[in-house]
Amino acid sequence: MLDTAPRRTPRRVTPKTALLMWLATAGPGLAVMLADTDAGSLITAAQSGATWGYSLLLAQLVLIPIVFVVQELTVRLGLVTGKGHGELIRERFGTGWAWLSVSTLVLACAGAIVTEMSGIAGVGMMWGLPKWVGTLAVVAFLAIMVVTGSYRRVERVAIAVGLFELVFLVTMFLAGPDPHQIVRGLATFPIGNSDYMFLIAANIGAVVMPWMIFYQQSAVVDKGLTVKHLRIARWDTAVGSVITQLVMVGMLVTVAATLWAHGQQNASLNTVQDISDAITPHLGDFAGRVLFSLGMVGASLIAAIVASLTAAWGLGEVTGYKRSLEHSPREAPWFYAVFFVVILAGAMIVLSGVNLIQLNLWVQVMNALLLPTVLTFLYLLARKALSGRFRLAGAYRWIVLAIIAATAGLGVYSAVMGILGT
Repeated sequence: MLDTAPRRTPRRVTPKTALLMWLATAGPGLAVMLADTDAGSLITAAQSGATWGYSLLLAQLVLIPIVFVVQELTVRLGLVTGKGHGELIRERFGTGWAWLSVSTLVLACAGAIVTEMSGIAGVGMMWGLPKWVGTLAVVAFLAIMVVTGSYRRVERVAIAVGLFELVFLVTMFLAGPDPHQIVRGLATFPIGNSDYMFLIAANIGAVVMPWMIFYQQSAVVDKGLTVKHLRIARWDTAVGSVITQLVMVGMLVTVAATLWAHGQQNASLNTVQDISDAITPHLGDFAGRVLFSLGMVGASLIAAIVASLTAAWGLGEVTGYKRSLEHSPREAPWFYAVFFVVILAGAMIVLSGVNLIQLNLWVQVMNALLLPTVLTFLYLLARKALSGRFRLAGAYRWIVLAIIAATAGLGVYSAVMGILGT
């Protein structure tokens, strides 16, 4: 029989509709990548540029696909299973392993909060504000934003403040780098020098933070995304991967052009104040300080948002308490309680008078030592918790395994070198 039923014409997706769909879905990837370029990462990039000029510039570009590969697995796990990272570890490997993973995660998040608060406090001190003013301002900002907002609102605020990091692309051009020096630096690899290798390891360790994996997987679930959003979520992660490393490039080139190019390779750049004092004279004192302050505050604030929420989400995935920004404090009291404990603990440590330089060093060492455990769980979950076309398989499986092994190995190397004081 001839089919005379009218055929439905496929609905045409206009560029405007496609853009709106992307904007509605994107966010978790960009937020977590901007948070990745936090105060500690920027200090690492600054030290790289001051000590080795442009020789570590290529490493920043090579790290773009590495961070994308790791975080794409996180996105895939969240969208396909609809569960957070800690919850999947509990289901697949048992409660004991889940508690081990999440308890170390909470410590890493608390350490990150200390790092970010100290970064913002350092910016405040540049402008003559006492340490307690900057610290309490961060606590108040985080508390008001999280308690009064949904996930989408918190995400928008986080991305808005995080985008201030892009000012380091402006400072890069203001610094006037020599193109010939950049080309020579891209072809220079003094791999026989232990200090150079240490900074390579440090840069790799600064790219994949343990809390990034937990955050992005929980974020896509809390946002209500499903497997139908996988393509856009991948692009969101890819764009974020490029942006975060461009910010690192901006800081490295800025410092290389202002310090290394002027023979100041041995400048001490361990604090926010050190970096600002070193580069702003070459950029114009006031304008340089303003741009630097905006970039550092943006980097520190978005990382503080991500780290504090990650702790609350991760612990909830193991204990089972309600854990969503869509719930009010009355509906999810434990979620908000953990959030406040983490940020208040960070504030108390910053204000205690402890040596923040040494503390930040040990936070970075701890993060690096956690990488083998976190990345191993990520790989195993991608093999066990996913099925069909979403499962990690084929040649790509071995590529991912090689990337994870190299990243974890160099992370541990940097931690050991830091402990030994090399």
